Amino acid sequence: MESRSNTAAGLLPTMLQLRTLLNRGQLYELATKAAGVALDRPAMTILVVLDAAGEPLRVGEIATRMQVVGPHVTRHLNNLEKQRIIQRVPDPDDQRARLIALTPTGQRLVDRYTGVIEGWFAAALAEWPARDRTELARLLTRLSADLTTQLDAVAAGAGSG
Repeated sequence: MESRSNTAAGLLPTMLQLRTLLNRGQLYELATKAAGVALDRPAMTILVVLDAAGEPLRVGEIATRMQVVGPHVTRHLNNLEKQRIIQRVPDPDDQRARLIALTPTGQRLVDRYTGVIEGWFAAALAEWPARDRTELARLLTRLSADLTTQLDAVAAGAGSG
């Protein structure tokens, strides 16, 4: 019989512990201090979302990826734009719309911040064999995609629990 720690139910405590570790303010504060970045957490999250996307995004898409409402993002975007960290660029598919893009300054800030965190991950995984690091990345990507699909189905009323 499979032990609870190897089942989906057994994943929950570990995933919650990892979520807490990654989301707690101390991690953010340590990373911004080490990177020399003086932005609040929502603003930095916007930069990370834009960087991860690899392309300019609509305000609504940024909000969706942050799991917040649009006005929350707009307020932070206005401040970031005043600081010349992001810029609004024309949407190639709709010239009336604007997309949000990192400026070179914004890209440097997010690179410093993510570089610090990536360094911490690299140090934590330094003793792991390459095949284990590769497998971890593959499995986390798969879990994230599959869980997103399941939650989208549940939200749409089509999920089976």
